[in-house]
Amino acid sequence: MAAGRFVLVCDHAASMIPDRFVNLGLDSVVIAEHIALDIGALAVARRLSAALDSPLVYPTVSRLVIDCNRAEDHPGLIVSETEFGPVPGNQAITNDERRLRITEIHRPFHEQLAAVLRERATRRVSTTVIAVHSFTPVLAGHARPWHLGLLYNTDTRFAHRLEAELAAIEGVIVGLNVPYSPCADGVYFTLSRHAEAVGLPCVMIELRNDLIRDEAGQTLWAERLAAGLARSERDSDAAANDHPAAARAALSPCKAGQ
Repeated sequence: MAAGRFVLVCDHAASMIPDRFVNLGLDSVVIAEHIALDIGALAVARRLSAALDSPLVYPTVSRLVIDCNRAEDHPGLIVSETEFGPVPGNQAITNDERRLRITEIHRPFHEQLAAVLRERATRRVSTTVIAVHSFTPVLAGHARPWHLGLLYNTDTRFAHRLEAELAAIEGVIVGLNVPYSPCADGVYFTLSRHAEAVGLPCVMIELRNDLIRDEAGQTLWAERLAAGLARSERDSDAAANDHPAAARAALSPCKAGQ
């Protein structure tokens, strides 16, 4: 039983598409791209899980089949178009097929995560939820200079502490709520549902995927993140004990649930 303070999530861990979908009509080269999975994210998350003695929960099916980091009624739950073109197997799918994917893939992932958090709550284990993602260095011709982004919604405290830890590393560029916004881009569903909704601190870590494509990069960034997360958690405990009212009042301008 993991004794660490964190629960790790990797929503976009896999590129696997079940045989019945016949690759959704896509070429295998496209399925290896970032539209199918967050490249390098699972490898980093696994290293963090080991280093921090913390459970890791992730789906084993590609987000091209269904995106577990979207609400069941979100228009991006099952994408029909990507920057690489249409996804033939997702074009004009039936309501029955949509419900089947939700039942077989989406709900089991969220049920598993909820079960992990319930078990920890029963044991009264203090928990911070960390989602690990990755992003492309260039999107639509625009360079993304950050080495990583830290995304947060209603509670800024942990993200700001982790930013301070990581920005202290020479040469590392950390962005807040980049390259995506929890509000505008709707990328915060898992954390909003399982952490914010029950008052657990959380943050989404977005690593630039060219930095974590090989084992050396994955190991380096896992080590950096593990050290930063551990120090941030200790700082959070101290701040909550010293200034509990101020800690509860630290809110971002982004409204909960958006």
